[in-house]
Amino acid sequence: MATIYQVSELAGVSLATVSRVMNNNARVSENTRNKVLAAMEQLGYRPNSIAQSLASNRSNSVGILVSELHGPFYGEMLSGIENECRAAGKHVIIAAGHSEEASEKDGIEFLISRSCDALILHVEAVSDDYLIKLASGNMPIVLINRFIPQLADNCISLDNELGGYLATKQLLQQGHTQLAYLAGPMWKSDAKDRYHGHLRAMAEHGLSFNPALLAEGDFQDSSGSACMQQLLAKGLPFSALVCANDEMAAGAMEVARAHGLNVPQDLSIVGFDNLILARYIYPKLTTIDYPIGEMGRMAARWVLKNIYQQQALQLKNVFEPVLVCRDSASAIAAG
Repeated sequence: MATIYQVSELAGVSLATVSRVMNNNARVSENTRNKVLAAMEQLGYRPNSIAQSLASNRSNSVGILVSELHGPFYGEMLSGIENECRAAGKHVIIAAGHSEEASEKDGIEFLISRSCDALILHVEAVSDDYLIKLASGNMPIVLINRFIPQLADNCISLDNELGGYLATKQLLQQGHTQLAYLAGPMWKSDAKDRYHGHLRAMAEHGLSFNPALLAEGDFQDSSGSACMQQLLAKGLPFSALVCANDEMAAGAMEVARAHGLNVPQDLSIVGFDNLILARYIYPKLTTIDYPIGEMGRMAARWVLKNIYQQQALQLKNVFEPVLVCRDSASAIAAG
């Protein structure tokens, strides 16, 4: 079996040059690239990751840690990252942290042990101090859906507070004044920021929010159902419901129908994320677009630019949410 060393000798170039050709590095002349490719073909050489690592001191693998592996949100994010990496000849290794500090740290240590060239992290339980210390070491990291001022250049984040504000503002502009709120886990920064945006919109319209109309879920559809049951059991009037994500909105919508409420005639509902399900549930869900797929691609581009020196790539660190109006929210009925 041919080796990278034999390719180097036959082509008359260094191991580093062979590695640059295998990695599609632009810093190789066309003549040199052709010599290396011809030598590889003559020897029947197929690159492997170990050989590339030895020659370039890179494993050409990117570690990804996400909270969960199920659900459309994480699927879209992972697809965005993997597609961008694969197009650049890089591979991904994926682990899950399950929003638990010990599991997140264990996942990070596992990915480091696999000699990844960089880590893309969607983490929620580990502290800012832990991540700042991690970033100061030898392993480059980029964060998704998290903003740490000291690591601003390493963060790909969404303005969640603005998203929460836009969701509530839409309902207020439609004439709703009695709003309930279905929050995500309030220990998570994105859930907390979306709720703060809700409160800002209410205050801007001269309204105070009744805490009794707040229910806290876990971003799963089952918790949306349970929280909607809790809100209805209180017997307090509300004509609109703001949900911190689409999955909980879907669960809440199902319970509303089971209680004889027509959406949006009796109850308007707004979600957050703009998952694919938002376009297919009935009625189609008004929601806030969270471009998580594009944010995943941007995190991959951060790695490609900062680690693999693809300098032509343009980066964007902060994304803004956009309101997507569909059928689940409408103006409050007169009278």
